[in-house]
Amino acid sequence: MGQTKGLHIAVVGATGAVGQQMIRTLESRDLAISKITFLSSARSAGSKVQFKDNEYIVQEAKPESFEGVDIALFSAGGSVSKELAPEAVKRGAIVIDNTSAFRMDENIPLVVPEVNEYDLKNHNGIIANPNCSTIQMVVALEPVRQKYGLKKVIVSTYQAVSGAGAAAIQELKEQAQAILNGDSYEPSVLPVKSEPKHYQIAFNAIPQIDKFTENGFTYEEMKMINETKKIMHMPELQVAATCVRLPVETGHSESVYFEINSSGVSSSEIKELLKASPGIVLQDDPENQLYPMPAYSVGKNDVFVGRIRKDIDEDHGFHMWVVSDNLLKGAAWNSVQIAESLVKLGLVKN
Repeated sequence: MGQTKGLHIAVVGATGAVGQQMIRTLESRDLAISKITFLSSARSAGSKVQFKDNEYIVQEAKPESFEGVDIALFSAGGSVSKELAPEAVKRGAIVIDNTSAFRMDENIPLVVPEVNEYDLKNHNGIIANPNCSTIQMVVALEPVRQKYGLKKVIVSTYQAVSGAGAAAIQELKEQAQAILNGDSYEPSVLPVKSEPKHYQIAFNAIPQIDKFTENGFTYEEMKMINETKKIMHMPELQVAATCVRLPVETGHSESVYFEINSSGVSSSEIKELLKASPGIVLQDDPENQLYPMPAYSVGKNDVFVGRIRKDIDEDHGFHMWVVSDNLLKGAAWNSVQIAESLVKLGLVKN
């Protein structure tokens, strides 16, 4: 079970925004890697990527690509994961999947290491990485849940366009420039590329992320609701979400209202608890205008929390503002963190 000879890591979707972040994150960590393989769709195969001063050719992802792979980090879309993740597992790899393909499968752990690392021990070859907006929220809520209990969460998100991919980033930039120049620009990406209507994102806010479900919530909102309950093993937890896309390139922000079970708890006690919790940076000094902002979260692995205050009318209620880089803690870093946890727990055979 040791790590003496190092791991063979595969990155699937290596040319995409999250795949690139996975590569940079792996470069910055101390995971013992003896071999690394970069995989993508046939369309992107043949392109080159850099890893620790070496250049690698990206190969087309096929079932046989996973022979000898210890850990495969997937971020190439749900259809690719559904097709190739089981093939990777057949060949002995542990898959850490960053799509929504397996998140709500009751036989597949959905993991945020600060919250439920212990669930990794129950994996059957595939581990799901939660939705980016869910991850940062549960990191901030878990210390509170452990100490004071948790009964209700209401979240409103302010999500960056990078969560919708490279085309959305490009559209934001081109659209903003066109508007500033007084030119016309026809939106074609947001809120959802496959939807019939597209709206301006520059200088706007779009209260739709993903498609709407029959209950009036979007799939993104339902992901937050269902994933939070699964990660925390609290099917009874009351959760509601409203997810909004803003003209921010990277970094999701969230206004989170939560109710605890304990009475007489002060906002100072919540602050001290979060300040001492792993993966969290407390930025909460209203007198000096210190609070988290997405522009300052970019490139950082932590979840930033501030604006913690007690609700005026509800003794059990509190509000907080939670910010994180959606491509790092919301995707790439959480995936690599899971890989590190697998090694730490002795769950990787190599």
